[in-house]
Amino acid sequence: MEPVRQHHGEFQVAGLTARTKNSEENDAATARIGPLWNRFFTEETYRSTPHRTQDARIFGVYSGYESDAHGAFDVTVGVAVSDGTGAVGIEAGDYLVFSGQGEMPHMVIDTWQRIWQYFEANPTITRRYRSDFEAYDGPDKVAIHIGIS
Repeated sequence: MEPVRQHHGEFQVAGLTARTKNSEENDAATARIGPLWNRFFTEETYRSTPHRTQDARIFGVYSGYESDAHGAFDVTVGVAVSDGTGAVGIEAGDYLVFSGQGEMPHMVIDTWQRIWQYFEANPTITRRYRSDFEAYDGPDKVAIHIGIS
């Protein structure tokens, strides 16, 4: 399935944040993303986040990129908020949207595999590495937005 190009306005997401690298996520002893999601749901952070908007989706935001897919980055698990204090900003711009559906966490991992393969096969399309995000419309459906130049 080919990605869809979309333009998004700026918005903010607040929640829990960790810094990691893709190489660390391949080892259960150093992985931070799974435990961050577990904490988010266990502590019900989505219920207690102030200034939450009417947008019911849950977001996974990738920002603060050190360089590219091999460098460190921040991941924030949260909800859309109207007050940006302490929130991470999603930049306005063009995004390629890759959709996934199925059982967690396999469908997210499979969708990211498709993303990496897509950019390998299409070197003329340049990732911005500024802000990318996963938007969850339910427990088995994700749209991953990758910022492009």
